[in-house]
Amino acid sequence: MRPFVSLLKDPKIRRSCFYAIFPTASFLCLILLLGSDFTENDNQRSSRWKGRRSCENQCRPNGSETLPEGIIAKTSNFERRPLWGYPEKKVPSKYLFAAAVGIKQKETVNKMVLKFLSSDFVVMLFHYDGNVDGWRTFKWSNSVIHISALNQTKWWFAKRFLHPDIVAEYSYIFLWDEDLGVENFNPKRYISIVRDEGLEISQPALDMGKSEVHHQITARGRRSRVHRRTYKAGDTGTRCDYTSMAPPCTGWIEVMAPVFSNAAWRCVWYMIQNDLIHAWGLDIQLGYCAQGDRTQNIGVVDAEYIVHYGLPTLGEPEKKKNSTVGGENITSLGKQAPSQPNTPNFRVEVRRQSYNEYKIFKRRWKQAVNEDTLHQVLVEVLEKDEMNARCCRFKKWR
Repeated sequence: MRPFVSLLKDPKIRRSCFYAIFPTASFLCLILLLGSDFTENDNQRSSRWKGRRSCENQCRPNGSETLPEGIIAKTSNFERRPLWGYPEKKVPSKYLFAAAVGIKQKETVNKMVLKFLSSDFVVMLFHYDGNVDGWRTFKWSNSVIHISALNQTKWWFAKRFLHPDIVAEYSYIFLWDEDLGVENFNPKRYISIVRDEGLEISQPALDMGKSEVHHQITARGRRSRVHRRTYKAGDTGTRCDYTSMAPPCTGWIEVMAPVFSNAAWRCVWYMIQNDLIHAWGLDIQLGYCAQGDRTQNIGVVDAEYIVHYGLPTLGEPEKKKNSTVGGENITSLGKQAPSQPNTPNFRVEVRRQSYNEYKIFKRRWKQAVNEDTLHQVLVEVLEKDEMNARCCRFKKWR
């Protein structure tokens, strides 16, 4: 038998082996190529599927990833539901009025509630004195929502009960104090005006003859429907003119009777500090929630105005009922009654706490700005009045 090596030296035998091996090797190479192609396609399909699932999960509310998408209820509202049967068919309210109230101001609050209920508002009362039963004398008491917590401010209540997802169905949110006169105020006309003017954050003007006015920009102008700036800064020492671009001259309101669009409130809610309940300093920064140019999107409505009585409430000592000085009822005038002997007055402590929280808020804001480069970019955008376009480009880039 001839050795294998010597056989391979024969040219005829080499050609026969080559012809026999080539088809088999070619077939194996083809299988390898097709297999790698199928594997690559499967990996790509798997990657795309995972990408779609990841995107879908990112768009879903946190914690709902395991639920069928069609069952997810992303928002809520304050509409009441019957324990049995079907609710009365009516158009759901698109506006919300909320106020922190105490039983001492029940007559003033009663007038406000009647105004807003007659304009198809949902009304929510935050009871800082814990007295809910005292309001049962009013027919509307069972028609409004009552929330009670002792010695808390409206900002404390708002942070906990007016989350943006809860109030998402309301176009405008009114978050007012209790010491406001509404004789010359119509809620429906007010909303019509702010829509026409494009105001995202607003307040009704104050009647100069009857109100306690702290800042000139809130004073009513008799010749205008809306104003967005003032040329008299008041006691702040700041000079205001047509070139002014910041508070107290333009781009801000006070917080005794603010009105927020839904988009603006979503921003403001995140700005409210959970542990700073007096919210001093918040008004100066509201411009960052104006959804654009604050000098245009924040304003004071002169055509629908109110009275600000300026009554101290939280921390106020008990007063004698119908106390008078010089024949005038001091409660109705918004003046403080003379303190009775041995009666503690915590108003000084409330005031001190407000100032302390103001300092804390300013310090936090400054620190956040220094640490947050994204915020610095947005500040530049606001100054150039190009916020909307730049935000869209930034989102795409992101």
